[in-house]
Amino acid sequence: MAKLDRCLSSFSSPPSQHFFFPLHQQKDIMGSAETYRPAFTDPPGTNLAGIPVTHLELPTPYVSYGLPYHEACAKHVKETFQASRVYIIASGSLARNTDKVDRLIEALGHGHVVGVRKGITPHTPWSEILSITGECRAASVDCVVTLGAGSTTDGAKLVVFCLANDISEPGQLSQYSVESTNIPDNVKQPTVPLITIPTSLSGGEYFSLAGGTDDLTTEHKSHKKGFLHSGMGSKLIILDPELATLTPAYHWLSTGIRSVDHCVEALCCLDATAEAESKAEKGLRLLVPGLLQCKADPDNVPARHRSQMAVKYAMDNIRAGVPMGGSHAIGHQLGPLGVPHGITSCIMCPAVMKYNLKHGSFNPHIASRQDRVCDILWSEPEVAKCLQAAGLTPETADLGDVLDAIIRALDLPRTLVELNISQDVIPALSQRALEDFWAPTNPVPLVKPEQVAEILVAAAGY
Repeated sequence: MAKLDRCLSSFSSPPSQHFFFPLHQQKDIMGSAETYRPAFTDPPGTNLAGIPVTHLELPTPYVSYGLPYHEACAKHVKETFQASRVYIIASGSLARNTDKVDRLIEALGHGHVVGVRKGITPHTPWSEILSITGECRAASVDCVVTLGAGSTTDGAKLVVFCLANDISEPGQLSQYSVESTNIPDNVKQPTVPLITIPTSLSGGEYFSLAGGTDDLTTEHKSHKKGFLHSGMGSKLIILDPELATLTPAYHWLSTGIRSVDHCVEALCCLDATAEAESKAEKGLRLLVPGLLQCKADPDNVPARHRSQMAVKYAMDNIRAGVPMGGSHAIGHQLGPLGVPHGITSCIMCPAVMKYNLKHGSFNPHIASRQDRVCDILWSEPEVAKCLQAAGLTPETADLGDVLDAIIRALDLPRTLVELNISQDVIPALSQRALEDFWAPTNPVPLVKPEQVAEILVAAAGY
């Protein structure tokens, strides 16, 4: 589903007054080692990648960092949510290969953990969502905690929504999707709080939008659908950079480039406000040096922390409705071919910047905005060192060159051929990309399949 895949890398909803003490009280009861605050200070925009949201209540999640993940989680389960029956949905790899799930259970107290699901299949099958929902309902769960990212986060968003709306069958769940024409009138907001402990930089924990794949009904089997309703999403995001050192480099760095893509396309957007530009710049200044430092030293905890801090800025602009461009529009069509969102940004973002510069002479703002992004990146010593090592100079390198050098320095894929994507799929990909909400909002509007094909051929590497 194109509309869903536009954003599934990430809209979250926030803590309601029912769940949270006032912020000043939180400061009083918590140690000085923890920072605890709302993720966003501004309200969301009027749409989320084409999905109108003005009729929805989508407050901001809170973010906690500074304490080890298990300590922070135990503190908030007890003091903030006053919960005692916790269900954990954990990354399969963390559960199998580390003691991190066991440490979380121990911190919460074995008597307070009423269920654990170790791993969710990619793309979040409905069968698993409904299975977990059934276990949570039977155990009278009063808090759900995730340890991981991607499908783990998406699945948990849907589990707490299903609990609130007494959903137990695929036909019921289908009624609530963004594609549904018969959404029930009385949609209930989740009452079981969701705590997410992310281990990647994809940012899905900051969004309320969730997605799942229908693997149960005959008519729509294997079709991915989005869900977006009031109150959906994480109430609390716990960031732990030391935990994140366990995330494989390929996954950590590529999801980081996804957030870089959010910042770059926000800065290059011709309709971006000064506030949006400021947030995107802050994100880039934290994220790109942080990723390079993580590549050089995977155990660099401060670099992991800075990278995590950057994700909020990257997601803030999408939440505000700042239009993205061709990198997102075309990249969404690579997802169904099995390409992770972060890798689509590695391939498409430099190619789209090159295309916009080549065909954007009709509007001088296109070049000037790209120049500004280049200036930001060159002004960061860690980034400048990387670019110089690639043989680039500020006077001759354009933004496509700069991004290419950064992504190559991270040892991430740069061409379609590296992903075993055949030239034969380019015509169909080009046509489908035009249906994406963000194709016409590219600085050089993408309205013809041959435009997209030109970008794909440039990124192909055949």
